[in-house]
Amino acid sequence: MWSRGWRDAVWASLDRPWDVLIIGGGVTGAGLLRLCTFYGLRALLIEARDFSFGTSSRSSKLVHGGFRYLRNRQFNVTFESVREREWLLRAAPHLVTPLSFVLPVYPYYRASLRQFQMGVLIYDGMALRWQHGKLTPQNLLARCPWLNPTDLAGGVYYGDARVDDSRLVLRLLREAVQAGAVALSYARATALLRTASGQVCGAVVRDEADPHERTAEIRARVVINATGPWTDDLRQQVGGVPRLRRTRGSHLVFPHARFPLSEAVTLLHPRDRRAMFAIPWEGVTLLGTTDLDHPKEWEDREPFATSEEIDYLLEALHTVFPGVEAGDQDLIATFAGLRPIIRSGAEHPSKESRAHSVWDEQGLITITGGKLTTFRRMALDTLRLAAPYLNLRAVPRPRASFFSPAPAEVAAPDLDFETLAYLAGRLGPDLPQFLAEMPPAEWQPIPTLPNVWAEVRWAARHEGVVHLEDLLLRRVRLGLLLPNGGMDHLDRIRALVQTELGWEDARWEAEVNAYRETWWRFYSPRPTG
Repeated sequence: MWSRGWRDAVWASLDRPWDVLIIGGGVTGAGLLRLCTFYGLRALLIEARDFSFGTSSRSSKLVHGGFRYLRNRQFNVTFESVREREWLLRAAPHLVTPLSFVLPVYPYYRASLRQFQMGVLIYDGMALRWQHGKLTPQNLLARCPWLNPTDLAGGVYYGDARVDDSRLVLRLLREAVQAGAVALSYARATALLRTASGQVCGAVVRDEADPHERTAEIRARVVINATGPWTDDLRQQVGGVPRLRRTRGSHLVFPHARFPLSEAVTLLHPRDRRAMFAIPWEGVTLLGTTDLDHPKEWEDREPFATSEEIDYLLEALHTVFPGVEAGDQDLIATFAGLRPIIRSGAEHPSKESRAHSVWDEQGLITITGGKLTTFRRMALDTLRLAAPYLNLRAVPRPRASFFSPAPAEVAAPDLDFETLAYLAGRLGPDLPQFLAEMPPAEWQPIPTLPNVWAEVRWAARHEGVVHLEDLLLRRVRLGLLLPNGGMDHLDRIRALVQTELGWEDARWEAEVNAYRETWWRFYSPRPTG
């Protein structure tokens, strides 16, 4: 699936009638596409860039209820999110994995230890579990000796989960395509099609990866706008009034050896008491996130962490973790993403609700807001609003799983249990084919990471890679996890993927130059934008 030539085959089939056209290839669109397969719908998803290019590859890598939302009294959002977190832990084992958190309490938080204890009690109560408790200062420092001991009042511990967000999207898309749906990257919806009565009935699509810019008219019984932060751009074509507040969140990536956390830490920034996280993830440690309104004049380029944001995050690091001797010089990478927040008039972005909404405007069904954790709920609400267009009497929660499990027994004598489980989470039912096709010599681990080199070849062969940045920033996250964006390993990567992708030497060099520019501008330790 998605092997060489797949895009031409999809383009040749676009003129058939569709039940559902989904515009947007992030987790919301991917979840919708998977949901459509349970009801026998002919569904097509198109994405203007790479799958998960936008918000869904730039999250905090958490599947969580949003403990901080309790402080804003967003109880419904938290309740929905913790329940979906518990479902994802069961439905996608090894891809979504448990993560323990500690929360130290300092006087500048302006909230007592007792209040945080009550918060984690409510948080676990919503999930119908008991994995929280109180920590003395001594307990906290034993668990995280790099914390600032000065005025430490104690703390609490609780549990959430983590994920590789891009791999979550890819799992959903591949499951959907294997069940009969179609997904196409680098296909931009340039205009909506309308019936004589003005109802939306499809879209004009342009191939962004084709130098000749081929186009197609796609007709569907219902069109779903799942474009996240770009929701209002598409809604303008049906006269929709702008409703989104586009906010930016940025993260720093440190080598685990320089910021060695064994569990996540929730902290409040010393300057403004905004909730943040330090998270062990994929062999590195993440610190984030900021929450700022994204300037309209920056909309024509990828989001990036500004120098002011980087300094703000480093200020939190040096205040809360004075025992960590890491700083600007140790950064591996940075990244930033945009959130599709439904505007409510709150003074600060952090006060806005993370609830989702679904609207029907002249036959264009829009789903926006929400968060990665709640994609299944968002998909169900969207399909229920679209049901009359599809002659669906009801849209019950499907009994089938969104994720097909990897086989229980596979032969891989050269892989340890942890690596095999990691691959099972990323590949799911494709794991046996991966082990059969990939040379055992390439099962070697990539230094400091949980990945193996064979994943790079597999992604090039089977995972719809169109550009080098797709491979290194979203399929196998070397651009975020290795120094210099993984470019020190380009000779080995070239040997693995150039033939698989069918790129001549000139194409390879062009892709390397484009990737290098993208990484330095938007993902490097001090991006220039």
